Amino acid sequence: MIICGDSIKLLSTLQEKCVDLLFADPPYNLNKKFKNVEFKSIPDYEKYLDSWISQLPRLMKPNGSLYFCCDWRCSNEMYNVISKYFKVRNRITWEREKGRGALKNWKNCSEDIYFCTMSNEYTFNVEDVKLKKRVVAPYKVDGQPKGWKDGYRLTYPSNLWTDITVPFWSMKENTDHPTQKSEKLLAKIILASSNVGDLVFDPFLGSGTTSVVAKKLDRKCLGIEIDPYYCKIAEERLKSDDKRIQGYDGVFYERNSK
Repeated sequence: MIICGDSIKLLSTLQEKCVDLLFADPPYNLNKKFKNVEFKSIPDYEKYLDSWISQLPRLMKPNGSLYFCCDWRCSNEMYNVISKYFKVRNRITWEREKGRGALKNWKNCSEDIYFCTMSNEYTFNVEDVKLKKRVVAPYKVDGQPKGWKDGYRLTYPSNLWTDITVPFWSMKENTDHPTQKSEKLLAKIILASSNVGDLVFDPFLGSGTTSVVAKKLDRKCLGIEIDPYYCKIAEERLKSDDKRIQGYDGVFYERNSK
């Protein structure tokens, strides 16, 4: 289900303890206006974050997990708020290899995702999110491969993701949403922190990637998006029965390798 509306106003209307996994990609603390939201200072941004994050514990199941997106400009403010309500488990940094270079600064090509849980009991399907990496310096025992096959080896997932491709014009999943996350990124999160049939909730749905990937991986999804145009794009994407996810076919591959 996709609801067109303002998350801050609608969260209080949702059922208690119904969400297994939450993914939130809110507006970052930039010097610009997002619909009816504008941040003039760091305290303003923290107040905005608290206005909706404080409502989330009521919606989450006791063993639920939450993921919050941010970047270096708002990472501290995000941590200040989420640490009041949840157990912060980790901070994932993923390589956002897109955008123009900077003449007088280092190019900004990374974003963060905080991983949180409601309690010490939570889902984490580590075997479902292993990364298949090229073998650079193969290790052998008695001349036989150790831990690798056909030039690849399966590795445990880390909090540094360098295998994500930001959707671009030639990819089927690409839309004109300015901050669209890739299906592969959502697949990692959904597979790791939910099970088949679980409910995934995205309060800032955008062009619908969370809903699309949840459907492909046989989860339920509820999304809220304030912009009717992007709600329509999300609905159109959900009409497809294509279950393919670029870069994933039972295991995750390095960027550009499959």
